[in-house]
Amino acid sequence: MNSNTRNARTTLGLFFALLVAVTLPGCNSANSSATASTRAAALPSVPVTVSAARRMDLPVYLSGLGSVTPWNSVSVKSRVDGQLTQVAFKEGQQVQKGQLLAVIDPRPFEVQLAQAQATLFKDQAQLRDAKLNFQRFQDLLKQSGAVSQQQVDTQGALVDQLDGATRNDQATIDSAKLQITYCHITAPITGRIGLRLVDAGNIVHAADTNPLLIITQLQPIAVLFSLPEDQLPTVAQHMNKGTLVAEAYSRDDQTKLATGQLGTIDNEIDQTTGTGRLKAMFQNQDSSLWPNQFVNIRLLLESRKNAIVVPSAAVQRGPQGMFAYVVKSDKTAEVRPVTVDLAQGNLSSISQGLSEGELVVTDGQDKLKAGMTVDVTAPAGGRRSGAPAGTPSGTPSGSGSPPSGKGSGSGAQTGGASQ
Repeated sequence: MNSNTRNARTTLGLFFALLVAVTLPGCNSANSSATASTRAAALPSVPVTVSAARRMDLPVYLSGLGSVTPWNSVSVKSRVDGQLTQVAFKEGQQVQKGQLLAVIDPRPFEVQLAQAQATLFKDQAQLRDAKLNFQRFQDLLKQSGAVSQQQVDTQGALVDQLDGATRNDQATIDSAKLQITYCHITAPITGRIGLRLVDAGNIVHAADTNPLLIITQLQPIAVLFSLPEDQLPTVAQHMNKGTLVAEAYSRDDQTKLATGQLGTIDNEIDQTTGTGRLKAMFQNQDSSLWPNQFVNIRLLLESRKNAIVVPSAAVQRGPQGMFAYVVKSDKTAEVRPVTVDLAQGNLSSISQGLSEGELVVTDGQDKLKAGMTVDVTAPAGGRRSGAPAGTPSGTPSGSGSPPSGKGSGSGAQTGGASQ
């Protein structure tokens, strides 16, 4: 084989080697891209629950734990000693002021009245005789001097003594009449009677410790509740602008019992707890509030108009601040920084970062990352959260809806964090 043939074969071999070297990296790159695409397509979608951001009026509440106290409460006791002869009320009865409740045997006081009247009659007769004699003595002294000035003066003093005796007799009569009046016990206020504490036939005394009955005024009724001292200036400022609405909720903070208004703020702060007491008044026409009942009070300060509102569960806190997962139209998740203007119960007002109608993830964020595909599921007991923007599920409907947070704590939440 000549040298030209060997050179040609060598050149051809080098050419094929170079061709293989150039082709293999391209094939590897194509294979890698295909593998990555296949893996991405094979990843399952993350199931999440979403809710649409909406524009509404968000009420601002302060919450506190309160105790119902009667507007008026009277322990009815006897003002005289005697036997209880009549009970003219039923337990639990609603009575009006001045209504007869019980009768104590008035006969001993009627006897005293008769004796005092007889004594008055006798002293009045003596007084008339003394006045006539006084007049005679004065005439004799002027006409003939048959009597001395001393006798006239003595007779005048006797008239005054007898006049004083008749006045004392009249006071005794009035006292006896008053005792008879006290024998008829009437309701001092309008209210509801509790349980009967003394039965008819018993001897009662004015000095008894236990009352005959207790009358409690339930309409209207008051609630005493506490708020942190830092919130009292804000409450006072809003009170100067108008009447503040107070709502009473049940112990579990789920059932609204009554709606009333704030009456006043106490004139001092409890140093041991750092709170101030407030008093709210409720008409309580349906008797839904009872004395000594524990209730949660929500005090409405104001309403934020046209706020962008999302469920508080959609707002997450990260190293860079607060954010929310927003579901885009291609069913992928986007991390969106947000600014929380107010957190009230289970709702948060967003001042920056979201627009009305955007879908935010409220459940399933723990498995979610930016860019991942999501599978929108319907929340429990609600319609699909992927429904059209204006009808979000999982949030209260209508403006002015109260928050559902527990009322055992106090205070509204503002500025992206609880204050």
